[in-house]
Parts: sequence; structure tokens; C-alpha cells
Amino acid sequence: MAVALSCEELWKVYQMGDEKVQAIRGITLSIEQGEMVAVMGPSGCGKTTLLNVLSGIDDPSAGQVHVAGKPLFGISDDERSDIRGKEMGFIFQKFHLLDVMSAVENVEIPLLLHGSNPADARKKAIDALTKVGLSDRINHRPSELSGGQQQRVSIARAIVHDPSVILCDEPTGNLDSSTSRNVMELLSELNKSGSTIVIVTHDDEIAKLCSRIMRIEDGSVVLEEE
Repeated sequence: MAVALSCEELWKVYQMGDEKVQAIRGITLSIEQGEMVAVMGPSGCGKTTLLNVLSGIDDPSAGQVHVAGKPLFGISDDERSDIRGKEMGFIFQKFHLLDVMSAVENVEIPLLLHGSNPADARKKAIDALTKVGLSDRINHRPSELSGGQQQRVSIARAIVHDPSVILCDEPTGNLDSSTSRNVMELLSELNKSGSTIVIVTHDDEIAKLCSRIMRIEDGSVVLEEE
């Protein structure tokens, strides 16, 4: 099976005054297409830093990331933006929706930013919202939606361009337990349909839904469980 996301000898070192903090220490991993992987660990262990480097938000101090076989670093900013825009989807704890726009307008933004025809972008946005169960809320603004519905809009935005991998940072962190279950059921359905998903979480119940669990301590992978 093809590899959707990988990294080799990944390091991230921060200079904090006179000290160097090793947030990521030589992590190597490979995630195949169709996997759903949980990244777990205590606060401050480096799991969010790892996600930020895997996504291209932060540069590594050393090492390389490959997305769908393409290197993410050592290339121009435009090339990296193109890879991120085509191959990666992002779901965060905070929904990052624009309050002045409707659900469908929020979802079509990534497509419009990458030059899609407005009519095609609108159709794909409606299809994505329908996929997450919000076909009757496409014209509602975020303030008119519940927390779970807002997260579903953000999921639709993450999948609208059919990315190779979806990266999630505590996607249920702002939701109650019932709504969290609904969101995770949706992510599981997307995974069963072929989406590759990486989830940073502290929730064991979420991790149980994944095909693999990676546990991180002090910037290193200390355990992998199927």
C-alpha cells in the first residue's frame, strides 16, 4: 500500500534564552494510505509540535517530511503551499470559521484560493457539507450553528479538495462527550471510505477508534500499538 505521510529523522529544537529545547528528537514514521493513527502523550511531550512540522506549519531543525511521496521542505514557499493545499486537510480544536461567511462559503475558501472555478468550488463545497450531514445548513453562518455543527463545517472544509491526508489537532477538545462521539463517528466513516487521518489527542476513547496508536514522551516515539 502507498505511503500517505512519512518523516525521516525529524528534529525540532527551540532556542529558549541560553538553553536549547529539543521538542522533537529524531522521529521517523510512515503512515500508509487508509490508516487512522492516534498520536498521544502528556502535555508538553511534543505531539502538537510534531503535527505542526508534519503539516508544514513549522520548519524542522533537521529531517524531512514526505506527503504523497513529495518532499515538504527544501522547496520554495509556493511549492510547499501547493502541496499543502492539494494534499493535506486540517481540523483543529478551534474551528477557525469566518463568522461573516456562511457554511458553504467557509468550505469553498480553500478551493477558491487555489484557483478553482467559483461554480465548481460551490458544487464541491455543497457536496462536502452533504457528506458531513449538513445539507440543510449550507447557508447558515457559524453563529447559527451548534459547536458540533461548526466542527462538521471545518471537517467539510478539510475534505473538500480530497486530500491525501487529514491532520487533526484535538478535534473534539471544545465539544461535549455526546457531540465528540458524533464527530469521531464521522471521522471513522471518512477513514472507512479511504481517507488517511492523523489525530493528536489525549482521549483514550478516541484512540481506541484508530488503527494504530503512537505514544510520545519527551519528543520521541516510545511505543506503537496496533
